Amino acid sequence: MTVTATSVGEPERLEPRSAGAPRAARRVRRLVPAAAAALSGVLLYVSFPPRTLWWLALPAFAVFGWSLRGRTWKAGLGLGYLFGLGFLLPLLVWTGVEVGSGPWLALVAVEALFVALVGAGVVLVSRLPAWPVWAAAVWIAGEAARARAPFGGFPWGKIAFGQADGVFLPLAAVGGTPVLGFAVVLCGFGLYEIVRVVVDRRRGAGPWRGAALVALISVAAPVLGAVAARSLVSDKAENGTATVAVVQGNVPRSGLEFNAQRRAVLDYHVRETERLAERVRAGKVPKPDLVLWPENSSDVDPFANPDAAAVIEGAAKAIGVPISVGGVVERGGKLYNEQILWDPDKGPVDTYDKRQVQPFGEYLPLRSLLGVINKNWTSMVRQDFSRGHKPGVFIMADAKVGLVTCYEAAFDWTVRSTVLDGAQLISVPSNNATFDRSEMTYQQLAMSRVRAVEHSRTVTVPVTSGVSAVIMPDGKITQRTGMFVAASLVQKVPLRFSQTPATRLGTLPETLLVLVAAAGLGWAAVSVIRGRRGRAAQDARVDEPGVPESAR
Repeated sequence: MTVTATSVGEPERLEPRSAGAPRAARRVRRLVPAAAAALSGVLLYVSFPPRTLWWLALPAFAVFGWSLRGRTWKAGLGLGYLFGLGFLLPLLVWTGVEVGSGPWLALVAVEALFVALVGAGVVLVSRLPAWPVWAAAVWIAGEAARARAPFGGFPWGKIAFGQADGVFLPLAAVGGTPVLGFAVVLCGFGLYEIVRVVVDRRRGAGPWRGAALVALISVAAPVLGAVAARSLVSDKAENGTATVAVVQGNVPRSGLEFNAQRRAVLDYHVRETERLAERVRAGKVPKPDLVLWPENSSDVDPFANPDAAAVIEGAAKAIGVPISVGGVVERGGKLYNEQILWDPDKGPVDTYDKRQVQPFGEYLPLRSLLGVINKNWTSMVRQDFSRGHKPGVFIMADAKVGLVTCYEAAFDWTVRSTVLDGAQLISVPSNNATFDRSEMTYQQLAMSRVRAVEHSRTVTVPVTSGVSAVIMPDGKITQRTGMFVAASLVQKVPLRFSQTPATRLGTLPETLLVLVAAAGLGWAAVSVIRGRRGRAAQDARVDEPGVPESAR
């Protein structure tokens, strides 16, 4: 039997296959949707950085929509899982660069479960009128869940983070990553709906005008919305300008072992800052108003090690301006990933403790269980990092610099909180040396570009080993370094105070989209229940004694 999609509340129609259809051909037909789901997931991965093929996300969701529409919800689970594997397996391969394939595969297996649930949800709402809207909202609801659970969530792979080079990027200023992602997914499902309507029209399969209108709106509305949102994107200075220096000192070698050479990393950043000071004195570059070092630029605690404090102070005096130093600090028996504001005259005057620490990287959930499975994992994270509780905004010269440390850039709330706390520009100090030359660096850089547009702020990205960059409020990279080289970037950047709609609205757009998804799922569930009751009542009536054979 083959399954044919029907209207809301009606069951799928089962149509007999030709008695002579070869069994092998039937097997192939069953495998086609599975292959399409997996390959469309791969296509979505290819749309992400470092490639600039952002537009491939649209056909990826179009094919995914085709593979799901008209299926059962159980089939949707399986197809969604295959889509998730096709997307996340290559996207997150960098997580196993130094720790092996086990953690990488485990992470993907868990994250793909969220996509499986989305697949089942899309199947249910695909029977509703205007289904692309409901289906796109279901996808965003899945992203919202994945960004919060388990262990604080893992937002890597949000659709918005693949759109830094795309035409939809201005929508980030409207409603943040949820609205940007919703627009892309809606447009993709809308493309499939256009094709479906055209095919049905040629076959003469029933009414088509209403579906055609929905399909056209699903594609046109995101594009027109993005064009209208361009007025929200600006790189004009509102609070004057600041000359920023981003220092990339490099590391002795890539991988986890660089942590065993913590003093060398500190010395490299001191040396590069002193070289910058020499270039300033020689008139080769303008003197910066502030200097930004990356995360882990001083894993030697300067509060506990006078020699580390002395070389940092020497670098600050050489350049003559405040430096934001990334340190690992132990205080009260607790370990913190900390940014330290180091004044050339007063020394350390302020700190920011990372609030969104990375599970299995900076702390180990289920430590005792993991120790039983593999003692090497527990030895790599000997002591858990503690979380900070306050946004970090350093006053450096006359600029308010919001701090979002590495992994935090993936989370909407961490970036927004710094802007609400007065940040005029944002710094994302990072340490990607652990992940060698993998795509992780470019994926994270794209996140920072989206954040720049989302909050209309200059974003600087100082990284220990690259790629460090300066990103303007319109999302464009104006300067960047190579990987595993010592370098510094100096640039005058605009300081801004105005808040975009995305900054002001916060989680409201995401909440509304989740409610839309819930409403669509509820409508679909009620329709299914009513349809089943109607069929049961009809069957009972037909089976009553005295009902003529012609009515059965």
